[in-house]
Amino acid sequence: MACARVLVAVAVVVALAQVEVKADLGVMTDVTLGFGQALEQCREESGLSEEKMEEFFHFWSEDFKLEARELGCALRCMSNHFNLITDSNRMHHANAEKFVKSFPNGEVLAKQLVGMLHECEKKHHDEEDNCFRVLHMAACFREACRGASLAPTMEMLLAEFIMQGEN
Repeated sequence: MACARVLVAVAVVVALAQVEVKADLGVMTDVTLGFGQALEQCREESGLSEEKMEEFFHFWSEDFKLEARELGCALRCMSNHFNLITDSNRMHHANAEKFVKSFPNGEVLAKQLVGMLHECEKKHHDEEDNCFRVLHMAACFREACRGASLAPTMEMLLAEFIMQGEN
């Protein structure tokens, strides 16, 4: 009888953990798509070709390479669009946290994501070229999110994108 209770307790904990992971991935999907809304506006300013712009949709994919400077310039422009960087081209921590919290359940991940971004910012602090610094921070952030199982899948992004288009 005690063994059965332990198994039920373990099953409940596992189920709750899976629900939490799905909720976190839902928040990340919303944040990704929300941030991506500025891409079209930043395409021209950053010198991003249509082809490179379409590649952005694969940001979370293992195969997507964050190497081209214009990708960093586009990310910098997008960050600027949402007031996520300061005049000195550094992350505005309070605004970044507010941005994440602006999405449903964003408060669940806001501090964690800003913390990850801050760690990546510290790693690439000495990079003088603003576009390359943002590009390297983005690559670092993506890896940190993957390590924390927070990277949304392409299927999740497509499903949410389609749902948003229907509204």
